Amino acid sequence: MTIHEKAAVGFDRAGDSYERGRPEYPQDAIDFLVKTLQIDPTSTVVDLGAGTGKFTKLLTQAKATVIAVEPVEGMRKKFQSLYPGIKILSGTAEDIPMEDNSVDAVIAAQAFHWFNGPAAVREIHRVLKPNGKIGLIWNARDESLAWVAELTKIIDPHEGGAPRYKTMNWKKAFVETNLFSRLQLQHFSYSQVGTVETIVDRIGSISFISALSEVDKQKVLTQVRNLVQSHPDTKSRSEVKLPYRTDVYWCEKI
Repeated sequence: MTIHEKAAVGFDRAGDSYERGRPEYPQDAIDFLVKTLQIDPTSTVVDLGAGTGKFTKLLTQAKATVIAVEPVEGMRKKFQSLYPGIKILSGTAEDIPMEDNSVDAVIAAQAFHWFNGPAAVREIHRVLKPNGKIGLIWNARDESLAWVAELTKIIDPHEGGAPRYKTMNWKKAFVETNLFSRLQLQHFSYSQVGTVETIVDRIGSISFISALSEVDKQKVLTQVRNLVQSHPDTKSRSEVKLPYRTDVYWCEKI
């Protein structure tokens, strides 16, 4: 199994900060995705790139059979400690440990941009039943707020070529392979409420930040802490709201 170096190193180190700092997902987005993908107690659903289970645990609301797939050992260990009742397998989007035509829906939360797009699309097509569906979901920071835009300025210089959702390059795989119906999109709003340290953990959980040397990572996190503590929109607040736009995409196997 081959995964991007930034993901392999960064996420293996980031399990604790990922769990503390990553936002949840808006309930209306979860409800929409479950309804649109026709997930019910008879469904088998695979959550690709499940990480620490932030999204997987929400899928269990539908009472479906949920199977998590995660390539990074550090993430799997954290997942297993938090959700021992949910099955998690070692695997990648390009090599899913499931039989042909065995899955009703495949979901990837905060993950598809990391995949080898064409290979992942073909593999997802293989494991899905006829008319099976894909759901993709991302929490994207709302950079229309000045302090969030400043946060991005701290983060971006360190990306080092790591794949990013916001480039939208990941979409090309669906067009090139022509194995699914046209991607459709629905937006939702969400705010993560936490302390200054919650925001620090959120940034620390980014793969290419976590993959930095300890010295360089601490420099970045200090910049983040100083920004939140000094910016007019966030300073002197016991709780800080980090706003997101939650994007939900879906399509169907053809």
